[in-house]
Amino acid sequence: MNKRRVVITGLGVVAPNGTNVSKFENAIRHGVSGIRYVEKLNELNFSCQISGYPVYNNNYLNNYFNKIQLRGLHASGIEYGVIAGIDAWKNAGLSFNDSQSPLWEAGVIFGAGILGVDKFREAIYKVDEGNVRRLGSNTVPQTMASGISAFLGGMLGCGNIVTTNSSACSTGTEAILMAYNHIATGNAEVILAGSTNDSGPYVWGGFDAMRILPYKYNNNPTEASRPMSASASGFVPGSGAGALLIESLESAQKRGAKIYAEILGGHVNSGGQRNGGSMTAPNSEAVQRCIRKAVKNSGIHADDIDAINGHLTATTKDPVEIQNWCEALGRKGTDFPYINSLKSLVGHCLAASGSIESVATVLQLKENFIFGNINCEDLHPEIASMVHRDQILTKTLDFSPNIIAKASFGFGDVNACVIFKKYNSI
Repeated sequence: MNKRRVVITGLGVVAPNGTNVSKFENAIRHGVSGIRYVEKLNELNFSCQISGYPVYNNNYLNNYFNKIQLRGLHASGIEYGVIAGIDAWKNAGLSFNDSQSPLWEAGVIFGAGILGVDKFREAIYKVDEGNVRRLGSNTVPQTMASGISAFLGGMLGCGNIVTTNSSACSTGTEAILMAYNHIATGNAEVILAGSTNDSGPYVWGGFDAMRILPYKYNNNPTEASRPMSASASGFVPGSGAGALLIESLESAQKRGAKIYAEILGGHVNSGGQRNGGSMTAPNSEAVQRCIRKAVKNSGIHADDIDAINGHLTATTKDPVEIQNWCEALGRKGTDFPYINSLKSLVGHCLAASGSIESVATVLQLKENFIFGNINCEDLHPEIASMVHRDQILTKTLDFSPNIIAKASFGFGDVNACVIFKKYNSI
């Protein structure tokens, strides 16, 4: 069976440095960081007292939720995901389904990592106090893993697949590939794909306890996230959501939709926590295999890739990731593609990272630029020995990329790589 062409017709994002696509694009073009000091983390004795999280007024939620939905809403991941998802739907020129019949050819695949933590905490106290009947009817949809896809699926009236995936840091990229495959094989015409993650101390506390977060930048937070830097000292925790409206080319052309980019394919795999892989470390063989399979499945050659949006978290594994890209693509030095990491600007948004970073990747294709990495002027010497300094931009470059590879590698030794291409009607 020949696979259908699949395109992206809508974008939505709620990021630490921009709560809509326009603000987000402006921020990544100009190197604006969304990482800030959080007094609450100081009060709770965190070593790392900074994070990247979206900032908006509570009244902003009235644009996305009705009064009943807002009653007792206490799940930041639901908020982020709904805002990004609805924005992507509208951005694609789609209207809300007001009929009693579901949209049978439209679905939602929206991933999540940790969801509804604050609602869980609220519920736990009530249960322990013997006030279980005071939980109300909104506790379950806000705390169940698939709460975000259920919210979006109901708001939009989708009648095709409505589900939530969860694969740690690979979640968002995996959701995009799940949507791509579903549409390419003719099982749907439109899928809202993306991912979200809660914010707050109950989400970030475990990472602080693992001592993998930077603690020397509490007074200068925008300098803390340092992917590919010699002075990188851990990832900055973040949160938010990204969403992409993914559609068959036939459907997009039929309704005259704006097309941001095309998805050529990709691959998802696991290193099985073998051969150096663990809960927190990658099996390099699996990472390289994932990249190579993504290139092969997309029908391109490694030399066709103009840029890479890496996972690159600002840990000791950054040089390992660069080496894996070099090995998988057979490219190094000045031949290596441009490479950047959004985490220098927003931190590591956990399960939301892949989708937020994919929005950034698609914007680069559509608007002809490669955003610069901040905080890596002191390039790690191991990386410098593999990739020429000019390929790791510190300032945004006006450039027209044709193909960009985006990859995410997550806890549990899981990998996902998707290949995006500038749209051409031919």
